[in-house]
Amino acid sequence: MGLPNINFSDEQLRLKETANKIGQKYLLPQASEHDKNHSFNEEAFQAACDAGLLGIWIPKAYGGSENGVLGLALVVEEFSKADPAFGVAFAVNALGSFPIIVGGTEEQKQKYLPQVAQGKAACAFALSEKFAGSDAGGLSVRAKKVDGGWKIHGEKKWTTNGSRATILTCFAVSDPESRSRRISAFVVENTDEGFSIQKTEDKLGIRSVPVCETVYDGVFLPDDRLLGGKPGLGFKHSMMTLDLARPGVAAQAVGTAAGALELANTYANRRKQFGRNIGSFQMVQAMLADMAMKTESARWLVYACASAADAGDMKAVNKYAAMAKCWSTDVAMAVATDAVQIFGGYGFMEDYPIAKFFRDAKILQIYEGTNQVQRMVIARNLMKESGEYDYLNEFIPEETQKTWGDDYEIANT
Repeated sequence: MGLPNINFSDEQLRLKETANKIGQKYLLPQASEHDKNHSFNEEAFQAACDAGLLGIWIPKAYGGSENGVLGLALVVEEFSKADPAFGVAFAVNALGSFPIIVGGTEEQKQKYLPQVAQGKAACAFALSEKFAGSDAGGLSVRAKKVDGGWKIHGEKKWTTNGSRATILTCFAVSDPESRSRRISAFVVENTDEGFSIQKTEDKLGIRSVPVCETVYDGVFLPDDRLLGGKPGLGFKHSMMTLDLARPGVAAQAVGTAAGALELANTYANRRKQFGRNIGSFQMVQAMLADMAMKTESARWLVYACASAADAGDMKAVNKYAAMAKCWSTDVAMAVATDAVQIFGGYGFMEDYPIAKFFRDAKILQIYEGTNQVQRMVIARNLMKESGEYDYLNEFIPEETQKTWGDDYEIANT
C-alpha cells in the first residue's frame, strides 16, 4: 500500500490560522465557563460561520470551499487545542453531513449542503442506540413504508449536537428480513412532527456539547428524505461516513493532546520547587519529551489519513482511519494524564483548564468506534495484506506452516 502524499494548500493553512485565532479569542477564555454551565459557545460558532469554516469539507458545487478532510482536520485540531468540546461540536457537523455527500441524491445535496456550508443548519448523526453502539448492524429503530413516504419509530442514544441540530441523518431498519440491505438512511429535520429530544445527558467531559436521546414517534418522512433515493443503503452509507469522519475525531485528539502539552510545558517552566523551575528536572523533561513525540506522531498519522481520504483511496482510508483514530485518541488520554501529573495537586483542581482536558479526552477513545474495535479493523486489514508478502515465504520455517498430521502419520495406539 503506497504512502499518502501530504500537501497543504495555502487556503488550508489560512483556514488553520483563522481557527487558531478564533480559538484564542473565543474558546480558551470561555471554555471553563461553558463547561460549568453546560452551555454551548454560540459566539465561537458564529465566528466560525463568519469566517467560512463551516463549508470546509463541502464541495464548491454546493456552496463549500472544498478544502477536504485535510482542511477539516487542520481546523478541528486548532479548535480542540483551545477547547476540545468545541472541536467535537464542530466536527459533528461534518459527521452529520457526510452521509449526504457520499450517498445523497443531487436534489438532497442541493437542498441541504448549502445550508450547512453557510452555517444556517447544524447537523447531527443519529446512529447509536441503547443496544447498538459499536454494533451498528444491531439497530432497532424502524422505518415503515407508507403511502408517499416512510414512518420512523424508535429512540436514538448519544446523539451529539442533538438539541442544536436542524438536520439529522438517521439510520433505521427498513427491511428486517434482509441481511445485506436491512438498514436505510434518512434526513430528518428537527421541525418534523413526532421528533423530540427526550433527555440531554450529564457527562464526564465535553459538557458544553449537548448529547441527547432523540425520539422518533411515528415521524413521517416523504420519499425524498430517503438518502440516495433507494432503501437498503444505510449500512454502506454509515461505514463510508465513519471512514471519512474518523480523521476528524483523530484531529480532535491531536488538538487535545497539543493543548494539554502546551499547558504542561508552560506550567513546568514557571512552577518553582526546590528553588528552580520543575521543567529543569530530568524526570519532568522526560515526560514532556514523550508527550511531544506522541503528539507529533499522531498529528502526522492524521494528516496522512486525511490526505488519503481526499485522494479517494478508500481502501487505504479504512486502515489509516482506524489507525489514526485509535493511536491519536490513546495519545490524547496519555498526554492529558501526564499533563495532570506535571501540574501536581493543581492539576486535580477544576480551577485550572488541565482538568477539563483530562475529562474531555476520555470520550475520544470511546465514540465513533471504540479503540478496541479500531484495533480489530486494523488487524483485519493486516490479515488481508499478508497475501501480498508471498516473497517472504522462504524465510518462514516450513514446519510452522503445517498442522499435526499433515506430514506425520499418527501411530496406532
